[in-house]
Amino acid sequence: MKPEIGYYLAGFADGEGSFNISFRLRQDYKQPWKVSLCFNVSQKEKAILALFKRYLECGTLRARPDGIWYFEVNNFNAICEKVIPFFKKYRFLSARKKAAFMKFCQIAEMVKKGDHLTEEGIKRILSARSDMNEGGKRKYSDEEILTKLRESSETTCQTPRNSGDDIVRSPWQHGEPSGNDSATRSDCGKQQQ
Repeated sequence: MKPEIGYYLAGFADGEGSFNISFRLRQDYKQPWKVSLCFNVSQKEKAILALFKRYLECGTLRARPDGIWYFEVNNFNAICEKVIPFFKKYRFLSARKKAAFMKFCQIAEMVKKGDHLTEEGIKRILSARSDMNEGGKRKYSDEEILTKLRESSETTCQTPRNSGDDIVRSPWQHGEPSGNDSATRSDCGKQQQ
């Protein structure tokens, strides 16, 4: 890629691009949240966004009903292998975009290390994203995310350990009296401390 194209795209993203961290509910009982990283740019002119797709070699390009074109990358591998290296090479000029990008990179590293699989890691991710995009519009508040995480953790701890598989079942499905799961709850509480 010619440097002038790289700098042009970085400059365009500096003004029109966005780095986002979102939490999406999952059905997996072990972890209720999927942490998603996304880079996107929207514009009326498709040709400029097609350059992002061409030179980043990833992402999707689509038209919205209002006639605006939208380019986004939300595949984690593409974020780490294409988007982050591109913007590390062709840097932003605005302090605000630099700061958002640094937080984005920091959170990508946390996810790579598996921090998003623990409550403490989720708290660090929430803290890091708190001032990205000036707080932005969020579907779930930090408190909702942490509450659901704790509820999920309690449900997992109450699941009988002797079921032999990875399916959540109530103790009554196995003919066990309801009192047998109290030991499981207290064991789980010790492990979490």
